[in-house]
Amino acid sequence: MQKTTKTQVLVASIHDVSPLTIQRTAKILADLQKMGCVRTSLLVIPDHHRTGRISSDAAFSHWLREKVAEGHEAILHGWCHLREKQVADGIFKKLVTQSYTAGEGEFFDLSEADARRKLEQGISEFGSCGVKATGFIAPAWLLGAQAERAVRAVGFEYTTRIATVSDFTNGRVHKARSLVWSVRAAWRRMCSLAWNALVAGALREAPLLRIGIHPPDWDHGTIRGQILHLTSKALAGRRAMTYQQWITITRGQE
Repeated sequence: MQKTTKTQVLVASIHDVSPLTIQRTAKILADLQKMGCVRTSLLVIPDHHRTGRISSDAAFSHWLREKVAEGHEAILHGWCHLREKQVADGIFKKLVTQSYTAGEGEFFDLSEADARRKLEQGISEFGSCGVKATGFIAPAWLLGAQAERAVRAVGFEYTTRIATVSDFTNGRVHKARSLVWSVRAAWRRMCSLAWNALVAGALREAPLLRIGIHPPDWDHGTIRGQILHLTSKALAGRRAMTYQQWITITRGQE
């Protein structure tokens, strides 16, 4: 019989970490730490919107090494985070890659070869910064089948999508929906506040609670307030961990 964990866990992840977002990311980390969340998963973009590689920014590289040394986790989060519009895109692809993600579903429909090339470049950038990623998470959680084959082939141990965490070492797919906010318009923010309140309530007894944070979330007081409130409430009965820590624990319970 499969064993289950008695320990409930919170994984707070900060997406789109790069030299472009380091100041807001540092503020998010400081605010989370005040709530008692001292470990997070940092989703790092190697060449955010093609503005410069992380290895060329000495201050960012030092900061990232420092965060990892403190117990946070660095996760590879695409290469540049952008997917170019394509003439052949149909209505479905336009909805997913332009409306839903604002053109940032980089790994949504990459070929295996193109995905592998970007992954290897990302691994190299992480190495140049003095860190190593065991996990890969695609921008907007959109990871196509061919791209996933590349992720597995280059040796990543896990990935996540919006509703699952996949462990490539044993083939297990854990159901665990992430809370996430959309802040690009007022109506999106209102819907996000209502939706995440409902989802958080529904996941109250779930073994794993995931809170996905994007730097622009911190520009909106109501969004920031809800995230911090849910974090504080969750930590009353959960341990804060990184994705890698949680996966390691679940493997040991098989």
